[in-house]
Amino acid sequence: MRRRAFVGTGLSLVGAALLRARTARADTLSRVRPGQPGWPAAADWTKLGAAVGGRLAPVTMPDLTGPGAKALLGNPFYLADQPGLSQSSGWLDAWRSSPSAYAVAAENTADVVAAVRFARAHNLRLVIKGRGHSFFGGSNAPDSLLLWTRRMDDVTVHDAFTPAGSQAAPVPAVSCGAGAMWLHAYQAVSVGAGRYVQGGGCTTVGVAGLVQGGGFGSFSKGFGTAAASLLEAELVTADGKVRVVNHAQEPDLLWALKGGGGGTFGVVTRLTLATHELPQNFGVVRLTVHAQSDDAFRRLLARFIDLYAANLFNPHWGEQVTAKPDNRLEVLMVFQGLTQDDARAAWKPLLDFVSANGADYEGQGSFSATAVPARVFWNADVMRGAPGAVVSDPRPGAAPTDFWWTGDGETVGGFWNAYTSAWMPAKLLVAQNRAGLVDAWFAASRLWPVAFHFNKGLAGAPETAIAAGRETSTNPDVLDAFALAIIAMAGAPAFPGMPQPNLFVARFLAGRVQASMKALRVAAPDTGAYVNECDYFQDDWQRAFWGPNYPRLARIKRRYDPDGQFTVHHGVGSEAWSSDGFMRLR
Repeated sequence: MRRRAFVGTGLSLVGAALLRARTARADTLSRVRPGQPGWPAAADWTKLGAAVGGRLAPVTMPDLTGPGAKALLGNPFYLADQPGLSQSSGWLDAWRSSPSAYAVAAENTADVVAAVRFARAHNLRLVIKGRGHSFFGGSNAPDSLLLWTRRMDDVTVHDAFTPAGSQAAPVPAVSCGAGAMWLHAYQAVSVGAGRYVQGGGCTTVGVAGLVQGGGFGSFSKGFGTAAASLLEAELVTADGKVRVVNHAQEPDLLWALKGGGGGTFGVVTRLTLATHELPQNFGVVRLTVHAQSDDAFRRLLARFIDLYAANLFNPHWGEQVTAKPDNRLEVLMVFQGLTQDDARAAWKPLLDFVSANGADYEGQGSFSATAVPARVFWNADVMRGAPGAVVSDPRPGAAPTDFWWTGDGETVGGFWNAYTSAWMPAKLLVAQNRAGLVDAWFAASRLWPVAFHFNKGLAGAPETAIAAGRETSTNPDVLDAFALAIIAMAGAPAFPGMPQPNLFVARFLAGRVQASMKALRVAAPDTGAYVNECDYFQDDWQRAFWGPNYPRLARIKRRYDPDGQFTVHHGVGSEAWSSDGFMRLR
């Protein structure tokens, strides 16, 4: 045989072998879809249904076009009760809310174990959903098996809790099931027990998802992140094993759950969080000032930054201030541990400035500062007495204690055109750097509203809160951030069967949002973003979300989930998978 022919034949044989190996690998590492070889037979689904006590069913979509559908799609409690829906309906050029093929409505840890083992045995795409608030669509994937933890919503308050296997002194704590939401946690801890647990601002956000993403809430400047309060978690890992993790047992996995991202390291079935002493008061400040010119608006922004640095950059203040293209500065901030008079005094310098320049500004009369006893802040009966503060779940038979804050209803079911965020470093508040911050904020506000969320970022918090935050897997940028800047835009709900957005208009608006963030980034070019609230298309997302913590998170991921059973968009290890989570790339 001539050498050329031999080499050619050899290469053909090698090529065929490689093709067979590649095909075998694809068969092993590609998740199966309905109708494909390997999809579970009817008998297999019947066995799973029996194993979970009959709590398995095909996912069916509710009627989204009938009478009353619009109102229901604006109700976060209704959306949370539908296995086929999520709290956002999609993201432009990224994902659309789509029902899974089947759902296990888990009621206990044994149900979770059965579902995880079934998905692993049959090579299924597994999706985990508690309350469904993931902007990235992390609880959404067509052709998947949905592990729906909505019914695992128990909340138990502990006067004294010691983690399993630990010799630590007992501390007050609260345990929450995988499907619990923050409203119910607050009502049990604050209204019921006179304590405080650090959680999310939106009442219907799930406890488990928020903690795993880091967990900033309205009062984080005073109490730190929700992740930093995590004492213990029970979860089911990819091998189907139930693990109870804390500082004494598998501490690396506990650390990963404290900000490493939801739906990544396993299915959390229960979390226990330390509680804190409840402040005497919680309160709200509202103000809208309109400047008559661009120059006057720039001066207003500068005066506000001066006020923030002098009077508000401390553990007492949180929530947001927004600069808008029409030269309006909108304030919706909260405070804790202050009286109503204290709050008014803190804002007096800015109000005096506006009054002294009446030809340039209007709106001083819109200022209000209201304080209430902290123990009633999540009491539905009390909050319904505050005009315009809350919306109660209006469905027949709904729990009378269930409500959401009025402002949080604006994006329920929304279709995201864009959502961006950036940590704003505290060095920008130093006197010589404030002009640059104001210039960037003003320039960005010419293109789109720019909100500074001052409770998201630990600069200005007590040292104990910063030290606890340092022990989480969240990007260390949060330790020195005075705020998280958020620039975003959501359109009307666009669930399956509903009118879809005008893509030309949506892309134009998304471009405005991105241009606005680019202008703001002049002041903070290298900081990261908050994994729970950020851009689906985030560049260099591993660094942006976790900074130097990513390599350690990746090692933990490989140890507990080497085959990538748990895959979410831009989650730890997801770079090894296709964007839909069905095909392994490496």
